[in-house]
Amino acid sequence: MASSDRRVVLTGLGVLSSIGTGVDEFVAGLRAGRSGAKPITAFDTVGFEHSTGCGLGEFDTEEWIRDLPVGSLGPASRFSVSAARMAVQDAGLDLDVLRGQPGLISIGTTDGESRDLDELVETELADGSAAMDPRVAARLRAGRLSSAVALELGLSDVEAVTIPTACAAGNYAIGYGYDAVRSGDVDFALCGGADAMCRKTFAGFYRLGTIAPDCCRPFDIERKGILTGEGAGVLVLESLDSALARGARIYAEVLGYGLNCDAYHQVAPDRSSVARVMALALENAKVKPHEVDLISAHGTGTKANDVTESQAIREIYGDRPPRAVSVKSMLGHTMGAASALAAIACALAITHRFIPPTINHNRTDPECRIDCVPNHAVEADLRIVQNNGLGFGGNNAVAVLGRYEESV
Repeated sequence: MASSDRRVVLTGLGVLSSIGTGVDEFVAGLRAGRSGAKPITAFDTVGFEHSTGCGLGEFDTEEWIRDLPVGSLGPASRFSVSAARMAVQDAGLDLDVLRGQPGLISIGTTDGESRDLDELVETELADGSAAMDPRVAARLRAGRLSSAVALELGLSDVEAVTIPTACAAGNYAIGYGYDAVRSGDVDFALCGGADAMCRKTFAGFYRLGTIAPDCCRPFDIERKGILTGEGAGVLVLESLDSALARGARIYAEVLGYGLNCDAYHQVAPDRSSVARVMALALENAKVKPHEVDLISAHGTGTKANDVTESQAIREIYGDRPPRAVSVKSMLGHTMGAASALAAIACALAITHRFIPPTINHNRTDPECRIDCVPNHAVEADLRIVQNNGLGFGGNNAVAVLGRYEESV
């Protein structure tokens, strides 16, 4: 088999989310339709009429960050490093062996270390620039979300890249890793996304009028917007030959992906562009629309996104589209981590043969016209799942995952 035709599989998953840490907790949360919504504690919310979000709460970073000083990392970097080590452990990879192989680390993000930036700006406004903590300033570069993974794991023969394509960044990172492994440029890739909740992003969405007061209700007629969330999702990608040779567990196969950027509007999605990126992903994956069993929708819970995405789905899939769920109803919108965590949810849905629900759902908006699997998970024999990631500025990315089968 030519190196450019190598099949690429997912063999390890690292998860930090508001509904569970690690694969087992995350699966349990998805099955139960658990909500991660709670009062925001990451920053002072005085002055905001409502302040519900999906934060991680207490998380022991020192369990996963063992070689770098935890204080040298901003919160988003702590998330990405922890999830990466978790994914490597879940994959059963020997770090001593991994250090001798060429690899890729690609981490998507929306905000980088904006929580630290918030803190520095607050200090400057209150006490002047001389009072700013230089240790916090040294943590600001978004590139550290990926480079810190390499440093923590002792990986030197790697490209470490941070991808800042807004809310589609996790899928962008997965697509980049897929190409690198498939082409034979690298032996493995650690791909995903990470973001920490910050005042800047919460306030921005709040001023747009898109923060929900209590919970996120994607596709519901009474939906009122998003809940900002945080977390990280990192996936181990390797060639099928590599996975089989070491007897690895295979969660799913990466079949392909699609990307586009329409620059139609700063924040409003464009239906034709969303339909186009789904078509590109299916073409790249060599999958026909009727073969797709489930769509993990971007599903933010805003008026504009849900109608636009639903209409784009029907443009590609016709009058009988596959079920389309939104895990953001449970996790909130985790920004650059969103499509990475959703991709992990897709892989676990394939592995455990169930469809996670869209929770907080009472009545589907007639303009959406999809089956969003309201409130309760259902058992399903899933073979192919599509994962949508749609970002501001028209940055769109769709990944297609499939159940691993010996022949295709």
